[in-house]
Amino acid sequence: MIFQESETVELKQEYSESIRKDIIAFANTDGGIMYIGVSDSGETVGVSSPDQLIQRLTNMVRDSIMPDVTMFVHYTILDSGHKNIVRVAVNRGANRPYYMSAKGMKPEGVFVRQGTSAAPATEAAIRQMIKETDGDSYEATRSLDQSLTFSYAAAVFSRQNAALEKPQMKTLGLLSPDGIYTNLGLLLSDQCPHIIKAAVFSGTDQSRFQDRREFGGSLLKQMEDAYAFLDAHNEKSATFAGLYRTDHRAYPEAALREALLNAIVHRDYAYSAPTLISIYGDRMEIISAGGLMAGFTLQDVMTGFSICRNPKLANIFYRLDLIEAYGTGLQKIMNAYPGQAPDRLLQVTENVFKVTLPCLRPVTSAALPDHGSGRDRILSRLADTDEITRSDAEELTGLSSSSASRLLRQLVKEGILEVIGGGRNTRYRLPTSRR
Repeated sequence: MIFQESETVELKQEYSESIRKDIIAFANTDGGIMYIGVSDSGETVGVSSPDQLIQRLTNMVRDSIMPDVTMFVHYTILDSGHKNIVRVAVNRGANRPYYMSAKGMKPEGVFVRQGTSAAPATEAAIRQMIKETDGDSYEATRSLDQSLTFSYAAAVFSRQNAALEKPQMKTLGLLSPDGIYTNLGLLLSDQCPHIIKAAVFSGTDQSRFQDRREFGGSLLKQMEDAYAFLDAHNEKSATFAGLYRTDHRAYPEAALREALLNAIVHRDYAYSAPTLISIYGDRMEIISAGGLMAGFTLQDVMTGFSICRNPKLANIFYRLDLIEAYGTGLQKIMNAYPGQAPDRLLQVTENVFKVTLPCLRPVTSAALPDHGSGRDRILSRLADTDEITRSDAEELTGLSSSSASRLLRQLVKEGILEVIGGGRNTRYRLPTSRR
């Protein structure tokens, strides 16, 4: 029998750990045959204990290659010139990419057959194999990162009296049936690569920046952190009817909540762009990647009928009592703004979904946080007096307590004012260099 290496034939003189690379490469490409007991030149040298060798190979393939490739690997003992050799036939696998479990689904752990050798696969090749095997569903696709932790998600589940162990992860779709983390698992993990960016601007455009934040980690952490940020910028005011006080928010809390949840649950995570939150003096905008699903219009969605881009993620949020039912969030936003035209609140392009929430309080020059006239009034007063309090700033500018505090903090941050005292005795004055 003549032996010669090719794209589908590999020769090994003896057993070595590197054999697993060749098995992975054959399973990831077009299959192939390996002969153990044959030198690179094609000379039969044989193996001394073929049965023990097969057992060793079986253990190695089972323990060091993921996903399970054993059903695609077959062993045969051949007699060649009175010497025993082991034939290892590897079929193209059905769950590519296969990789060394110790290295993960990365180029250093994934191999393909190139010519007569096994070569590391590129990240593009790995993604293509995943797509061909798992389809186009982002949630169900295997995550490239398999070193995931779920401390934050587990804490949220625990608060809701729910467990998040491996059985639940498989049921929810965070783990595939063979124990591999999916992209849904990646989104809920502490290592989630997607982020939310938030910015606050003075006035009605982006010419005057006031504050910026980034929220990362598990989507559940991003959700809670982003909502706390939005709530802190949702100013509260009050009206009185006789002795009775009624509190009002600048933005309806139901609309704020639904807009954020919509951006998290329904965005297209195949895009790496962050979700954007922009807060202006007269409105709030939340922009997420991914337009409507193919074939749907905004009018279709407003009827309450929708197809969810991330149904497994939506199911998790439903189980955690974060959403009530599919397709109702946008209608809740519309209900919070009766009389508003849908196209003023909701805008959709092929790749972007934008929700605009108008501010319900009257917008005047005094009402805009950090407006120039407010600064001027504070600085004018300090030209006549040594120091002012927050209450003084409220009276001077017409701002609410929280907005006046933010304006004073901004002036301190810019070095225009300095702080004296603390707590109820906090005062503000010009630095010595400005007096």
